Amino acid sequence: MERLAGRIILLWGWRRALVAFLAGALAVLGQAPYDFFAACFISFPLLVWLLDGATGEASGSLFRRLRPAFAVGWWFGFGYFLAGLWWIGSALLVEADDFAWALPFAVVGIPFALAFFYGFATMVARLLWSSDIGRIAALAFGFGLTEWLRGFLFTGFPWNAIGYAAMPVPLLMQSVSVTGMIGMNVLAVFLFSLPALLAARRHLRLGAALFVLLASAHVGFGYVRLAAPEKPAEHSLDVRIVQPAVDLSEKWDASVRDRIFATLLGLSAKAPDAGHGKPQLILWPETSVPFLFTERPDALTALGDMLADGQMLIAGVVREEGGSAAGTDSRYYNSVVAINDKGEIADAVDKVHLVPFGEYLPFADLLNRFGIAQLVAGPVTFAAGNERHVITLPGGIRALPFICYEVIFPDLVAVDATSAQLIVNVTNDAWFGDTPGPYQHFRQAQIRAVENGLPLLRAANNGISAVVDPHGRIVDALAIDARGAIDVKVPISGQAVVSSAQRRINGMLIMLLFALVGALLNVRQRLRVN
Repeated sequence: MERLAGRIILLWGWRRALVAFLAGALAVLGQAPYDFFAACFISFPLLVWLLDGATGEASGSLFRRLRPAFAVGWWFGFGYFLAGLWWIGSALLVEADDFAWALPFAVVGIPFALAFFYGFATMVARLLWSSDIGRIAALAFGFGLTEWLRGFLFTGFPWNAIGYAAMPVPLLMQSVSVTGMIGMNVLAVFLFSLPALLAARRHLRLGAALFVLLASAHVGFGYVRLAAPEKPAEHSLDVRIVQPAVDLSEKWDASVRDRIFATLLGLSAKAPDAGHGKPQLILWPETSVPFLFTERPDALTALGDMLADGQMLIAGVVREEGGSAAGTDSRYYNSVVAINDKGEIADAVDKVHLVPFGEYLPFADLLNRFGIAQLVAGPVTFAAGNERHVITLPGGIRALPFICYEVIFPDLVAVDATSAQLIVNVTNDAWFGDTPGPYQHFRQAQIRAVENGLPLLRAANNGISAVVDPHGRIVDALAIDARGAIDVKVPISGQAVVSSAQRRINGMLIMLLFALVGALLNVRQRLRVN
C-alpha cells in the first residue's frame, strides 16, 4: 500500500489528471442505481494521495500554492459529475431536431461547471493539510462545506451529494434523521478517506478506531430505529398512485390528448386491488393532464363523474393565469391541483423552485439575442410560484407537495410535522428514460422521507412511482416504464427524530468540528517544522 501511495503522490501532468478523473468516475458507483459504496473506499484514498503530492510554488501567491490542489479536485469532480450526470443528455434527444445542438452543454458543460465546486473543496482542504489524520478531517470539511454550498449557489443543484453513497439501504439511511445531509456528507467523506492511512501508518490505530466507532454507530442506529415498535397510526389513508407511462413524443400532441386523458381516467377508476378499499386519494404525476383546464372545462366534468363521494384527485397540471381577457399576458405555472368529488379545483400549489434552462431561461433577454432558447420543458415557459402550502386531504390529513426536483433540496423539504403529515412528490422522469437519473432522483426523495420522519407518496409518469414509509422502506412501487396503478393503505404516523432546524445545527457542528481538527493538526505540524 505504501508503494502504491508513493507512486500516486509522485504522479504529474496528464497522469495525475487522469487518475483524479478516473477516481471521481469510480465514486459514482456508490450512487443509485449501483449502490456499490465500496468503490468510494478506493476513490477517496486515491484523492488523498493525489493531494499529498499537489504542492504548489512555496514562494508564490496563495492561489499559486493551491492551484495544484484545485486542479486535482476539479478533475476528480469532472469525472464524478460526467459519469453521474451523462443521462441529462437524454432529455435533449426527445426533441433531437431542435435541441441536439445542446448535447455538449448538457453532457459535458454541466459537469465541467460543477467540477469547480470540488476544486474548491480540495483547495479548502489543502489549506488545512497535514501529514496525518488531520488531512482526512480537512478533506471531509472541504467536501462538507462544498456540498452545502452546492445546495443553494446559482439556484442550487445538490444532485448526487457524496453522503447518498453512505445510504444505499434503509438500515444505513437512519443516521441522516439526526445529522442531516450536511453532517452525512462530512462523515461519509471522512470514512471513505480513512483507508489512505494504511500507506503511512501514522495515526492508523486512531483511524481504525474511529472507523469502527462511526460505522458501528451508523449501522447500530439504523438497526435500533428499524427494530423499534411502530407507533400506532393516528389515521390512515387509502391511496391510489397512477403511472400512465406516456411517451413524451406524444405528450403535447393534440391528436392524442383525449387518449392520454382516457388512460388516466381508466387507471383511476378501476376496481381496487384485492384487500384494499376504495381509494380516498388518487395521485397523478407532474403535468399529467395534457391540456389546460381553461381550454377544456369538460375535463373537470369528466373528473367529477369519475370521482366517487369523498374521493380527491391530486394531479400535476400546467396552470394558466391572466391572458388577453384580463388585458395582460398569460402566465403559466407547473402546478398540482386538488380536485374534489364535484369536479371542482379545491386547491392548487405552484412549483417554487424551477429548473434553469428547462422550465425557464435565466437572463432570457440577453440569451435570446444569441439564439439561445429554453432547452427542455413542456410547450411553455413557467413562472415560479410564490409559496408552498399544505393541501388538506380526505380525513383532514395534511400533505405538502413538491414538484419534480424540488424534492432533492433538504432545506426545501424541511417539513414541520405540525404543518404536514405526508410528503407528496410528483414528477416526470420520462425525459431521461431507463438511465441512472430516475433511480438517483427516487433515492433522494426516499431520503427526504427519512429526514422528516413522514411517509412519502410519489407519482412519476414512467417511474419510479412508490409509497415510502417514514424509515425509507418501499411499501409498494411501479418499475420504470410500467403502466398501471398501485393501491396502498398508508398509516399516517411517524415524526422526525429531531427538528429540521436541529438537524441543520447538528450538521454544521459536525462540519465545524472537522474543520477545527484539521486546523489544529495543521498548526501542530507547522510548529514542529519550525
